[in-house]
Amino acid sequence: MTVATASAATDQEGTGIETRELCLWYGDFQALRSVTLSIRRGLITSLIGPSGCGKTTLLRCFNRVNERYGYVRTTGEIRIHGKNIYDPDVSLVELRKSIGMVFQRPNPLPLSIYENVVFGLRIHRPRSELGKTKLDEAVERALGEVGLWHALKDRLKSPATELQLEQQQKLCIARLIPTEPEVILMDEPCSALDVEGTRAIEELMWSLRGRYTIVIVTHNMAQARRASDESIFMLLGEIVEHRRTEDLFLNPRDQRTAEYVEGRYG
Repeated sequence: MTVATASAATDQEGTGIETRELCLWYGDFQALRSVTLSIRRGLITSLIGPSGCGKTTLLRCFNRVNERYGYVRTTGEIRIHGKNIYDPDVSLVELRKSIGMVFQRPNPLPLSIYENVVFGLRIHRPRSELGKTKLDEAVERALGEVGLWHALKDRLKSPATELQLEQQQKLCIARLIPTEPEVILMDEPCSALDVEGTRAIEELMWSLRGRYTIVIVTHNMAQARRASDESIFMLLGEIVEHRRTEDLFLNPRDQRTAEYVEGRYG
């Protein structure tokens, strides 16, 4: 059974990602401590906190990427749209297809723009389903969703690595769309971009909001305030506070949250 199948079969009343008593160790070091949270479907949620607090570790739990390291041990539950992703019938291939990830630096494949966009389809769909018309439609749709179609429609055979950084990052997001993910994870997606590039990616996130559940790790407090519906403040591997972004920044309930968002540490 896949996460996508579970999503169609259950009604989670708006819950996109849910963790229960989630713990993770890198060898003897415990990086996550009894993390229990509920991330709402279709919203943008920011993970904030000082370096080393566990933000990226938590993000990478949602598609089980941490398990690529042999010294990682995890306990607890993670449910994506109602399905526990640690159940034995969950396919990692299908899981990572339905939960896309965007990294700190753009990582376009050393292929053409066109082949970058259809890369996931070629891996996950039978060749018999991938006629030229279908691939062309997928490229136009994906590039259109990220605002690149008109700029790149006459350059589809050009190397993706020749694009500007902002365009490369948008292309990396476009590369996820043809496989129809339910969740998009973003690990500091603007850290390599200038102000204009950052604004473009944030605007793109808002345009994708509602169709996808988006979780973003950011060290930029201004970005968290601008570009997320809800924010989760983490400290030393624990969840300190999870609220609407406006409320968390303007009226934090925990003194540690107040000190962090006011820039007193971290």
